[in-house]
Amino acid sequence: MSMQSNSGTFEQVGEMQPANNYTFALTSLTSLFFMWGFITCLNDILIPHLKGVFNLTYAQAMLVQFCFFGAYFIVSLPAGAIVKKLGYQKGIVLGLVIAATGCLCFYPAASMHSYPVFLMALFILASGITLLQVSANPYVSLLGDAKTASSRLTMTQAFNALGTTVAPFFGAYLILNEAAGAISEQASAESVQMPYVLLAAMLLVLAAVFAWLKLPNLSVSDDSTEEKNVTEIEGSAWQYRHLVLGAVGIFVYVGAEVSIGSLLVSFLAEPSIAGLEESKAAKYIAYYFGGAMVGRFIGAAVMQKIAGGKALLFNASVAIVLVLTAVFTSGTVAMVAILLVGLCNSIMFPTIFSLAINGLGKHTSQGSGILCLAIVGGAIIPLMQGFLVDSVGIQPALLLPIVCYVFIAYYGLSGSKVKSIAK
Repeated sequence: MSMQSNSGTFEQVGEMQPANNYTFALTSLTSLFFMWGFITCLNDILIPHLKGVFNLTYAQAMLVQFCFFGAYFIVSLPAGAIVKKLGYQKGIVLGLVIAATGCLCFYPAASMHSYPVFLMALFILASGITLLQVSANPYVSLLGDAKTASSRLTMTQAFNALGTTVAPFFGAYLILNEAAGAISEQASAESVQMPYVLLAAMLLVLAAVFAWLKLPNLSVSDDSTEEKNVTEIEGSAWQYRHLVLGAVGIFVYVGAEVSIGSLLVSFLAEPSIAGLEESKAAKYIAYYFGGAMVGRFIGAAVMQKIAGGKALLFNASVAIVLVLTAVFTSGTVAMVAILLVGLCNSIMFPTIFSLAINGLGKHTSQGSGILCLAIVGGAIIPLMQGFLVDSVGIQPALLLPIVCYVFIAYYGLSGSKVKSIAK
């Protein structure tokens, strides 16, 4: 089950890089994970905000996630081709510039008071984030020993969770509080302008920094003379069973996490749960994603000793119990249970990702593109959940993520074992 050694699958281009350059590269990459976590989490603030501004149903409001995560489906495979041509570092720079462009589009969207233009801006922003994901995730996996790839990716993902922990406070103060004091719907819509202009500036600064940095240049080696791993198959990443099941795992995981996060403000505003105002409920999202951050730091250490599949099975099983508790109880118990799901989510994405690309060899870049393609689950499952909420209510609708966690438990138990699909 071990991934082929980096020396056999990847070659370093240019001068040999000192080993400590890997540490420097990983440190630099944490800023990217922080930023896309921060930006993605702001969607959970935008949903209740735009729902009120444009008088939307839950299903219509979930189009925010549909357009954002739909970009992963449309852009991931082209992004994989771009990264293969330009390399990981240039792919990162281009992704940052595209994401900044999407943030700037929020300004005219608010001025025009147009929900479709907001959705277009989100699509552009997410296209840049997709390119960042396709570039940075495999790059982190390759910067070091393959045996500790899950631990390494989990550690960098912890900074992604740090971004999602900070973002709710940013959104609550600069968007929801401003919107609450607005004298018109137009003024309420415009409360998003300056926060997203600020984000655009930060992304452009990061783009300039990454264009300047000297990072290890790792690329796929098509003609390695070393012995190939027995799991490597000529042809396509689609021929790896554990990659295909991993893509399903990413699909349902992102769908479950985004569905729960998108409904947290409304869930906590329910009289039977906590009855909080939106601006106050938004701050509790930090506990949900803060749990993910803490869990990733813990997981990065624990998975040095425990197999990723076992950790995945355990976390998914606990998540099932917690969501069931949130559905069938009320008050503080339901509130705490749903927030603790974030702790269970902590290791899921990086662990599924690293298990899925294990042993892909020269198909790693394509495999990364396929896995990022599967992030479209964040578009489809929340939309399904939106329709459920409109028809049966918030608590019963949370049964949908349970189905997702059941599959993740299966993937951790046996689906992640490296097997080829018979031709």
